[in-house]
Amino acid sequence: MTASGARSLAVVEATRFRGHDPEYHAYVQLLVGRVISEARAQGWSVTRLAADEGTDALLARTESSDAIVVVGGEDIAPRFYGATGGYAHESRHLEVADEAQLALARRAVERRTPLLGICRGLQIVNVALGGTLVQDLGDRTPHVNRGVPIAEVLTTHPVLLEPGSRVSDLLGSGVVDVRSAHHQAVDQLGDGLVVTGRAPDGHVEAVEHTVAPVLAVQWHPEDVAAPAGQLTALLSSLRSRVAVAA
Repeated sequence: MTASGARSLAVVEATRFRGHDPEYHAYVQLLVGRVISEARAQGWSVTRLAADEGTDALLARTESSDAIVVVGGEDIAPRFYGATGGYAHESRHLEVADEAQLALARRAVERRTPLLGICRGLQIVNVALGGTLVQDLGDRTPHVNRGVPIAEVLTTHPVLLEPGSRVSDLLGSGVVDVRSAHHQAVDQLGDGLVVTGRAPDGHVEAVEHTVAPVLAVQWHPEDVAAPAGQLTALLSSLRSRVAVAA
């Protein structure tokens, strides 16, 4: 909590600089900005952090955060989940950022700090808890549009939510349409996690921790074309969890 009494939220991205791909970076900034705007509208005091500053810096700067959002970005380096590179559509890797976000997710679970993971954020949570990833979903996957401008890479598809799960209760439905742009997915599930949402092709789209207040979705509720209310609902879950912890 800040000196003013507002709850503090850390919004954590992999990096603030992508000079090699300004178009992609600009779109990421748009998505992150929408998370921050909605969080502030809900009364959070938001701090925006880049994980590529390193593990010690990220853990220190989130030491007093009441809640955390880990947003989308590049592929996690395969060595963190016991795999190797060279797979199709492999992005560049930001291993300093990976290491820092993985440490942050582990600490959030240990301390029961509310955490919402979005896209890469879901994969960070899974890998942090010992899970692995499907490295590429193939050229014909419905989870991302290929060969189009960056603003058109997101696709819409349904997700089937587990009845009684936190995400189902938040979104008020057993089936929701989502905006998605991922070429990787959960393979082996991390310790303490349960799958609470799947795409029609069976790939994992939402996970929750059985004990810690950690929820993560593989899709982008912050996209401009996402169904109204998704981002609001998911962020509000952090506030309710903080209130319970207090």
